[in-house]
Amino acid sequence: MASVHKIGQAGYGDPNIIKEILYALTAGLIAGGLWKRHHWRYQRRTREFYDMLDRGEISVVMEDE
Repeated sequence: MASVHKIGQAGYGDPNIIKEILYALTAGLIAGGLWKRHHWRYQRRTREFYDMLDRGEISVVMEDE
């Protein structure tokens, strides 16, 4: 039983605070970048819609037949 206990602790060492901060910072920057990219894409779609509406290429009013 003692050997099982030693094997379980072999892979776990003291926490490295600097490494954990860098991992969290990297994950945060990646998530933030993806979020910004999503919003830029949504903003571009909205801007294109209103530009087309201003040029008269599309209409939000249904045509009577």
